[in-house]
Amino acid sequence: MEQVPSVGRFVQITVTDGYDLKGSKGDTPVTFVRAEFNQVVLGDSAKITVSPEGTGKYNFTCSFEFNPEGGITLDDLARKPVFLTVTEVLPKERRQKEEKTLILGQAVVDLLPLLAGECSFETTVPLHPVQGSPLETPRLGAKCSLEVKVFATEILLTPVQMAGGNLLKVTLEAAYSVPETFVPTGTVQNYMVGLQVPSFGEKDYPILFKNGTLKLGGEREPTPRPKKWPIANILAPGANNIPDAFILGGPYEEEEGELNHPEDKEFRNQAECMKKRIVWDLESRCYLDPPAVVSFQKRIADCRLWPVEITRVPLIALPKGKAGKLDKTEDEGQLSFHGVAYVNMVPLLYPGVKRIRGAFHIYPYLDSVVHEKTKCLFSLFRDTGHHLIHNNKIGGINSPLSKQVVSKNLKEDKTVKEKDIDGKIRPGDVQAPSIKSQSSDTPLEGEPTLSHNPEGQQYVEAGTYIVLEIQLDKALVPKRMPEELARRVKEMIPPRPPLTRRTGGAQKAMSDYHSQIKNISKAILDEYHRMFGKQVANLGSDIDSETLEEQKCQLSYELNCSGKYFAFKEQLKHAVVKIVREKYLKTTSFESQEELQTFISELYVFLVDQMHVALNQTMPDDIRDTISTIYTSSEQLRLFAFEAEVNENFDMATVYYEERLVREPQNIDHWLDYGAFCLLIEDNVKAQECFRKALSLNQSHINSLLLCGVLAILLEDYEQAEIFFEDATCLEPTNVVAWTLLGLYYEIQNNDIRMEMAFHEASKQLQARTMLQAQEAKQKSTDSIAEFGEEVGKTGSSVGPWGPTNDSSAIAIKMESTAVPGAALSILDEFLDESSKLQADSREPILTTQAQDPSIAIKPSNIFLKEIPAKKEASKCQDLSAFMQSDHYYGVSQTPPTTIFMETIRFLMKVNAVQYVHRVLAHELLCPQGGPSCEYYLVLAQTHLLKKDFAKAEEYLQQAAQMDYLNPNVWGVKGHLYFLSGNHAEAKACYERTISFVVDASGMHFIFLRLGLLYLEEKEYEKAKKTYLQACKRSPSCLTWLGLGIACYRLEELTEAEDALSEANALNNYSAEVWAYLALVCLKAGRQLEAEQAYKYTIKLKLKDEALLEEIHMVQEMVGFGNPSF
Repeated sequence: MEQVPSVGRFVQITVTDGYDLKGSKGDTPVTFVRAEFNQVVLGDSAKITVSPEGTGKYNFTCSFEFNPEGGITLDDLARKPVFLTVTEVLPKERRQKEEKTLILGQAVVDLLPLLAGECSFETTVPLHPVQGSPLETPRLGAKCSLEVKVFATEILLTPVQMAGGNLLKVTLEAAYSVPETFVPTGTVQNYMVGLQVPSFGEKDYPILFKNGTLKLGGEREPTPRPKKWPIANILAPGANNIPDAFILGGPYEEEEGELNHPEDKEFRNQAECMKKRIVWDLESRCYLDPPAVVSFQKRIADCRLWPVEITRVPLIALPKGKAGKLDKTEDEGQLSFHGVAYVNMVPLLYPGVKRIRGAFHIYPYLDSVVHEKTKCLFSLFRDTGHHLIHNNKIGGINSPLSKQVVSKNLKEDKTVKEKDIDGKIRPGDVQAPSIKSQSSDTPLEGEPTLSHNPEGQQYVEAGTYIVLEIQLDKALVPKRMPEELARRVKEMIPPRPPLTRRTGGAQKAMSDYHSQIKNISKAILDEYHRMFGKQVANLGSDIDSETLEEQKCQLSYELNCSGKYFAFKEQLKHAVVKIVREKYLKTTSFESQEELQTFISELYVFLVDQMHVALNQTMPDDIRDTISTIYTSSEQLRLFAFEAEVNENFDMATVYYEERLVREPQNIDHWLDYGAFCLLIEDNVKAQECFRKALSLNQSHINSLLLCGVLAILLEDYEQAEIFFEDATCLEPTNVVAWTLLGLYYEIQNNDIRMEMAFHEASKQLQARTMLQAQEAKQKSTDSIAEFGEEVGKTGSSVGPWGPTNDSSAIAIKMESTAVPGAALSILDEFLDESSKLQADSREPILTTQAQDPSIAIKPSNIFLKEIPAKKEASKCQDLSAFMQSDHYYGVSQTPPTTIFMETIRFLMKVNAVQYVHRVLAHELLCPQGGPSCEYYLVLAQTHLLKKDFAKAEEYLQQAAQMDYLNPNVWGVKGHLYFLSGNHAEAKACYERTISFVVDASGMHFIFLRLGLLYLEEKEYEKAKKTYLQACKRSPSCLTWLGLGIACYRLEELTEAEDALSEANALNNYSAEVWAYLALVCLKAGRQLEAEQAYKYTIKLKLKDEALLEEIHMVQEMVGFGNPSF
């Protein structure tokens, strides 16, 4: 390492001018400036007469030598300012031998810029008046000040020091809620706080804060208030304040200490307003050279907790000639109320963190406890000699600690800790009965014996805490800049260039075809008018059919001979090709000639129909029948894909997902959904490709970043995972899931400190969001109650304490009870997430409670305050969107997030990252705010259900039911369990119980589908019809309409069955079962052509249900038609 040169360098301080000065004997006093640094006078200026305007031209220069090897060091520059004292020279009176002087004021010059690598700087410092100075009453608008220049011959820091050194600032604000025995009367006490930091390499440097002021309660300390120099004997009161340094305070929740929880807020408000406190408001600085920075960082990682000691010492004047005797007396009793606060310094090792501030409890100082928590072997106040206490120099210490104290081992320390060097027992170590066990009269082995420090125990009884701030000039662990993270992400996943916006797909192909038909028809009409226009004009409407036929033949001949026919055909060819590719999704060759002919026949019929549509659009006077086409939306395709997933028809699900991507390849959500599906089928490589494509579309998309990070961990690419997670936290610092996933990554890397940092930040953001939501809910509740009162006033209905006593549809707040005694009352609509919230314009809170039953304890999960849409009837699209945003069909509880881990679990389960969920579940189990809960067991059951481990899933569901018997999700997942395991009777009972709850479970769509199927199996067709009708109303799909059609067919309601099956066929015309039941309906209705057509597609699509196919054959034989092969 580069060494500091041994030759000293000089630092010059030049006072050029003084402004707005005045003296006691007139406006033109004679003054001079005295400069002091490190308790040494640097020199006095010449005596200058101040001008009538108050300006003094001093041009005074003095200097001191900077020599880190035995003189003034960098630490001195950091801790000590230069004092400039302006003194007035009074005129001599008669017979006066010596001049009399009067101190006017004092200015302070902070030398901190020299530690920032500057050689020189200029500043204007205020001149603070001393008590009784004429400067206390300045001229109107005047500000007494001095113009100062500081110059060093060269930069005081070496390149190594500038790169690796650091500046530590410790601010002690106050100790609150001090013991009642602290009184301002009686013996004057010196209240002291101290801690130690590495300063020069491995040497420890103590920082002392002395002379705290004991104040009585009554008001809060003002903020902002200036920080003060920890220096005694400053002449001017204003010079105590450090320039541009203030204590700003802040919300408790943003602190890093021990009393930053919501439950501590009331106690802190009371302590900081009403109770006694000791105020210091001192800032002490310490320069850390590069070895000290390394030592500081290593000690934080090893010890984590830092001891900050507190004590009080009586201030007793020493009579002359008896100093020795009194010194001995003081040694016997000066150390009292010895306490210690354990400051968690680990946040300083978090990336980018330079400051921690918080409130820390004070505990009695006990050697064994302090060593166990901090690995510290000695006490700053007790074991290092009383010269520390009497030394009044800056920081309380002027020399490093004695090494012989540090060399004591713990055993020796315990042996002599009850006596000082003279063998006297300290007052704080008086023996008293030890703490005993609650069930025994003998002390428990290993229990801390608080009796060793009964005075320190008073801190605990009073709830005393200190507010402390520790700040570094540079973070110990640098944080990657957002620009760097964005650059790294861009290198790994180059952004995809935006595609040219073109309208494509089937709709565009149809539109192009219609346009070509219109253009060609116009061209043919123009040719017809050219050839037969005069003849038509002469004959008018008297043209007979023979003439028209002759004109048609002549026109066809002309078009063929001129080549226009082939031109029209080529013009139409491209539009037909687009229809084949976009509408029929045919891009590969046909397997057989028969398949080709069948397709051509279908295509010809379709093209002719569309030609008629286009021609009718060009002739508005004609009566034309429009053909209604049903266009499946992206949300519907996602629903169909989910249905295919549930039925384990993964090939069909893939088709739906790829169809969404073909339609909207730039839609990020489509890629994320497809990636989540790939995770479900454990195709991690394909999932990573999907998530990376989503990220390439928008490199600031948080969910894409998180999912890329999760896949990187699953594929063991940890370096990239860190980049993704860190970038997510930089882009959205309030994202709880991002911080939690980053913490889980650090856990995998065995980086405990950064793991704690990420989890702490996640908890902090979750707490802030929860408080904000609580405030919003409270405000909405208040507004709703006010609206409710107005509504009641309008309707004239009577109101009870919780709502209206009469039935009124206009009332927003309702009280409903269930039929089962002790069951919870709840809301009628399912919990809506963000997307459905955006669709609802107005919201009304509904208050629910639980029926009073002494045998059933009220649980928090049974009492809700939720928001529902004001309008009960929502459109199908809104219902579908609400479904699409809900959890998967094995939905977890919809209770609000309680822990960072459960929120992360919900995110991972939503994207099917089941492989990563068990790690998070372990944290949820051990989390103080978490632990086993109904939702915890539901997630476990879901993971085992996906693995077809029915025994384990049933075990966890039983535990979930014991914790919350009234949770509809428990019964819904139970129904899925029994359905998949083949126990249809139990599945039916569970599904029926689920839909009987007032609150909907997650994934009600699949519950209705499976319950309806069970009803069909048991031939309960009326119940099946009602069940499928509910499903069609909530989220219509091919399966819901098919189930409804089957139920109506079995009930001989052929018209309703045909309507339902037609809807199913419109949503999915590739379902063999739909065609099969359409064939049955047509057979029963006597429509031979349609029955044969439906049967043809049933056979073509290879119906797998042999029983249904046999039934079709029976009906065909019964009616005598329907099978063309007969």
